[in-house]
Amino acid sequence: MKFYELERDPSPRYTGNLNAAHKWGLPGVERCPVCDLQPEDYTMGQYPCVDLSGLPPKDQEMLSNSWPVPREEFIRLRELVRPLAPPYAVLASGAVFGPLQGTGLGYFGQLIMQNPWSLCMRREALEQLQSAGVRGLTGCPTQVRFRTRHAPDLRDIQLEIHGRFHPDCLPPSNPPCSTCGVAMGYSVPEPYLLDASSLPQHVDIFRLADASTRIIANERMVDTVRRLELDGVVFKELEVR
Repeated sequence: MKFYELERDPSPRYTGNLNAAHKWGLPGVERCPVCDLQPEDYTMGQYPCVDLSGLPPKDQEMLSNSWPVPREEFIRLRELVRPLAPPYAVLASGAVFGPLQGTGLGYFGQLIMQNPWSLCMRREALEQLQSAGVRGLTGCPTQVRFRTRHAPDLRDIQLEIHGRFHPDCLPPSNPPCSTCGVAMGYSVPEPYLLDASSLPQHVDIFRLADASTRIIANERMVDTVRRLELDGVVFKELEVR
C-alpha cells in the first residue's frame, strides 16, 4: 500500500482564503523553569465535531484562550473535555474543538487546505468520497460567512491520528530534563520515512501522530480523489519501510 502527504494545490486559480478559527482549544502549559520546555505534548489536532457548549461559562472562557496555564489547571481542563471527545482524540495543548468560525473569500477547489494541518471539503465532495467507500472522513458544518451569492457549503474534516516515523530517519534522542522529565524534540525529517507497522488499516486518511501538522492518505483514497476528479490538493508520495 502506498501513502501520500496532502498539500494545497499551488495553482494560482485557487485564491480561497479562510479567516477563521475553531471556537475552543486546550491552552498551553507554563514552561519548565530549568529547560524552558512545555511539560506536556503539543498537537495540531482539530476536532470540529466536539461541542463544549455544555461546560460552565467560566471553563468555556478558559478554553477560548491559548495563554499558558499551570500544569494542574491544564489537566483539569483536559479532563473536562475528555468525556465529550472521541476516544481517538489527542487531548494535548493546541487541540481545538467546535465549528470553524469566521469569514471566507476567493475561489476554493473541492478539497481545501488553508494550511498543511487542516482539511475542509465542499459538502458534495465529502458525500462523493463517503459514497465511494473512503474511510476515516468525518465532516462537520462550518460557520464561515462568505460575501457571495454562491457560497460554498464547507465541511471541516475531523481525522484520527496514527503513524510514526521510521527510526532510520530520526536523529539520536535528546536526554530528558532532570526537573520536568521532558526531552527536546526534533523537527520533521526531510525527507521522512513512515514506519509501515504503525500505519492504520481501518482508515484511508489520518493525521500523522509523529507530526500532527501533516495529513496522510493511502492510495485507496488518492485513487478515488483522482477518479472523481476532485481538485484543490496535490499528493506527495512517501517512502514506507
